[in-house]
Amino acid sequence: MTDLLPRNRTDRDGNAPGIPPRLAPADRCTWRAPDDVILDLLRRGRITDCELVPWGSNYTFAVRLEHDDHPPTVAIYKPRDGEIPLWDFPTGTLYRREYAAFLVSCMLGWYFVPPVVIRDGPHGIGTVQLYVEPARGVHDGEVRDNFTSQLQRIALFDLITNNADRKASHCFVGADEPQLWGIDHGLTFHVHPKLRTVIWDFCGQPIAQELLEAMEALEREADRVRATLRPYLTRQEVEMFLRRVAALREAGIFPHLNPRRNIPYGW
Repeated sequence: MTDLLPRNRTDRDGNAPGIPPRLAPADRCTWRAPDDVILDLLRRGRITDCELVPWGSNYTFAVRLEHDDHPPTVAIYKPRDGEIPLWDFPTGTLYRREYAAFLVSCMLGWYFVPPVVIRDGPHGIGTVQLYVEPARGVHDGEVRDNFTSQLQRIALFDLITNNADRKASHCFVGADEPQLWGIDHGLTFHVHPKLRTVIWDFCGQPIAQELLEAMEALEREADRVRATLRPYLTRQEVEMFLRRVAALREAGIFPHLNPRRNIPYGW
């Protein structure tokens, strides 16, 4: 296992733009917006060490970032050239989908995705994401009892982004801050239904009013959403994303899921 991690665990040209403004109204969630200093470190920090992470279906690396104005920091680097070809997602697009998911979380004000940028690295262009250490010994029941509001947002986020890979290990409580984090959003934004998730807690329940308002805010700012996402997704993928937002807002409930279709592989 890599020594950089604890033992328990841009655009098409590589130019990462600024974080989009929050479009959704404020609510009671306590997530904080990404720190500009951290984003600058991820974008410009020198990669002084790069070690393969021995798990995951794609090539993933732990990297050490160094910057004159910031302590050395560990991040996760996923190069485009390390993506294993899939039959249902276009080759070489997962890193852009990962970044698009981060942008959507910022527009919603649901800052559960660790800060991530697109940049060049030792193995070419890809995403570099801040590493967040998971808390030890936190059980699923504790997450569901103590982080219900945050879990609802993540469940809704997965529905509108059409997340095909929400495994249990992709959603965890951070060791340093008592909040939920979500990672691994490369299998998102497909134009066909692909949802696979372990979050089934809210099936058939009404979507909270503040979450409906957040989706309505995205619809009102549809042109800005299109402009933000189009560098990373196809036009059809962006339009289908907006359709999912509208459909869920109109339905007003979390849909019932199908155990034959909506379970992630190897969950």
